[in-house]
Amino acid sequence: MVGANFEWLAWWFLMLLGMLFIPHYLRTRVQTMPQFMQRRFGNRVYGFLSWYALFTTVLLWLGGTLYAGGVLFSQIMAWPLWLSVIFLAAISLLLTAVGGLVAVVVTDSFQSILMIAGSATLTIIAFNQVGSVSALVEATPADYWQLFRGADDDIYPWHAVVLGYPVLAIWFWCTDQTIVQRALGARDLNQAQTGIVFAGFLKVIPPFIFMLPGILCYVLHPDLSDPDAAFMTMVTNYLPVGMTGLIVAVLIAALVSTVDSGLNSFSTVFTLDIYVKRYRPGASPAEIRWVGRLAMIGVAILAIGCALSMEGAGKNMFELLQGIISFIAPPMGAVFLIGVLWRGATATAAYATLVLGSIVSLSVGLMHFKHWPGESFWPNHLLLAFYLFAGICAFMVVVSLLTERSAEEEEMPTLKETYADMDSSPRFVWKLWGILAVIMMVIYITLN
Repeated sequence: MVGANFEWLAWWFLMLLGMLFIPHYLRTRVQTMPQFMQRRFGNRVYGFLSWYALFTTVLLWLGGTLYAGGVLFSQIMAWPLWLSVIFLAAISLLLTAVGGLVAVVVTDSFQSILMIAGSATLTIIAFNQVGSVSALVEATPADYWQLFRGADDDIYPWHAVVLGYPVLAIWFWCTDQTIVQRALGARDLNQAQTGIVFAGFLKVIPPFIFMLPGILCYVLHPDLSDPDAAFMTMVTNYLPVGMTGLIVAVLIAALVSTVDSGLNSFSTVFTLDIYVKRYRPGASPAEIRWVGRLAMIGVAILAIGCALSMEGAGKNMFELLQGIISFIAPPMGAVFLIGVLWRGATATAAYATLVLGSIVSLSVGLMHFKHWPGESFWPNHLLLAFYLFAGICAFMVVVSLLTERSAEEEEMPTLKETYADMDSSPRFVWKLWGILAVIMMVIYITLN
């Protein structure tokens, strides 16, 4: 319950960041996150981030999601993991190559509605099997209902959550092309901001319909050895046959929509930021489309290999993916946040921070995963993410103070100037954000 709530906690933080930075993105009229950073820091940073975005897409969005989806699909179909991963990659590839970002958005919308309805039904049925709230509470350990644990907790100390998770949120929700492309694809600023707030309100639901079934499974199936099998155990044991088939279909759609988001993101960055920008500036739209489709095929093959390699990591899916993000996020999060909030940041500092920060962060991450020089040597991965982020930020500030601005850097408007030039007032959207913040605070105070 505590671990799964990390992502939920980040959404309140996301609302603030998203509301602040979306006008900044749309005003610059860019199509990808690397293009936005090019406007701020020039071509060297742009080139690095283009490849960095491709790396994170393959490793996390495609490899991680295919692994998680393959595990689930192998449970459903009794297939070996490799066959499940290949099947999901092939379906996602076909959908994305034909439909593009429109197919991603439409798939996300319909599967979300069905997922919420089906999971809510499962929660109600399973809760009726337990009998009452008091019976549920008595049958589970007390820390299952505690969102913030003590500082001496071995897995999720409260200070690691509070300090580390915002670092992951900055990268994930504000700079990753797979997420940002949805806001950049909005019709206008108002649609982008209200869409983010709407997603935030939807995010209030998961603890009650996605995480609570896991606790109910603990009560109803205390001997279940594999925590990754909890959801499917509940689905197959407590839903009627027709509803089971619907849930399975929705789960597959959700997995496919996540993978096709990654494929579309990879294709967009590769074609627009690398192929067209560096090699074929005069490429026709038809050529760009074909290159994008070939890029999707290539990255799908790489992602399959990446997903299968995660099988022997020795961690459950949530901890594995969160651990990977903890060491990808600090460099990009630092450069983005300082670059947007401080005009004194220089392109030289940004480039040095990205290169050296990535080397240090990924090296620390590798040693952390390998338990070198010892298993007890490293602190919690979230705390490490914060330490890395703080150190990288300090490095970028110092280098910026020691270097001059380059001619290719563009004088970006401040957030205050951006909001002053907006055509419409964001007051209504900010009111909605305030209501959401109050709801989130009440829930956290109640459950802590």
